Amino acid sequence: MGNEASYHSEMGNNFDQDEIKKLWKSFRKMDLDKSGSLSTEEFMSLPELQQNPLVSRVIDIFDTDGNGEVDFHEFIMGTSQFSVKGDEEQKLRFAFRIYDIDKDGYISNGELFQVLKMMVGNNLKDWQLQQLVDKTIMVHDQDGDGRISFQEFCDVVRSMEIHKKLVVFVEHGQED
Repeated sequence: MGNEASYHSEMGNNFDQDEIKKLWKSFRKMDLDKSGSLSTEEFMSLPELQQNPLVSRVIDIFDTDGNGEVDFHEFIMGTSQFSVKGDEEQKLRFAFRIYDIDKDGYISNGELFQVLKMMVGNNLKDWQLQQLVDKTIMVHDQDGDGRISFQEFCDVVRSMEIHKKLVVFVEHGQED
């Protein structure tokens, strides 16, 4: 990795030097092929992630250069969003990006359907899921454009305080 200490000042993340060193050790353990980056398969080698249906979306968000793998810089920047020291805005933006698959700044009906389908699998029939998506868009689309903006998303999430629960996921390594 070079100098772990340099990552704190260079990267603008929420971790101190000791936390960076611990993350580096975790990263190296996950990097099974010692390539210096993590593939989806390497992320999935962690038992706590194997059952999470949104792991592929999280990896897509961490992978800022779009090469299909997460290097240590991307890993630090991605996990930094979950730090206790991370601000609410970071957490909300991250959660929004889970749903904003095409990165256009909006959650469309189709994107919401895709992400919810990942989460519910075959527990709902597609027509039932589509009804849920349609109702969700209708209720939360305040400006009537047929999609959910970041601000509309924030209004819903803040009222539910979901962003506060994102810390628990990383701090304890499991979902609540």
